[in-house]
Amino acid sequence: MFNKNNQVKGREDKSSQEFINSNNIIGKGSTFSGNIETYGNLRVEGRIIGDVRSKSKVAVGQSAVIEGNILSQVAEIEGEVNGSVEVSDLLVLKPNCTIKGDIITNKLVVEAGAKFDGKCNMGQAVKKIEFEHSSNNNSTSSSSTQKAESSSK
Repeated sequence: MFNKNNQVKGREDKSSQEFINSNNIIGKGSTFSGNIETYGNLRVEGRIIGDVRSKSKVAVGQSAVIEGNILSQVAEIEGEVNGSVEVSDLLVLKPNCTIKGDIITNKLVVEAGAKFDGKCNMGQAVKKIEFEHSSNNNSTSSSSTQKAESSSK
């Protein structure tokens, strides 16, 4: 009578909607090494070494440095990005921003003083924002747990 797949899909849709309203912050003085994937907004004031994917907005503060690529729906950049920036809707480059990499976006606002070194393509289709499957993360977690358990024996 009930299809398990429909029940699971309904829960995932509800969870996705809840996550879109979440806010995430990498604070000033913090360093995050690894890729970040979020349904919600991300504000970066510190340093990220890795790629950033958001189905919402990415805001890169004036003191922030991202050593990797950004893929999001909307982005506002004041700090430094060393990698490509792909934004499906609106990209805003603030006066102190520096981007060393290519830009792909539908709409672009460049304020006086903003700098970028790379190609800029507008109106092109941006990659669909998809996240890695959690099965990859689980295998890493289990091997880390096994190492921790064996070293404690």
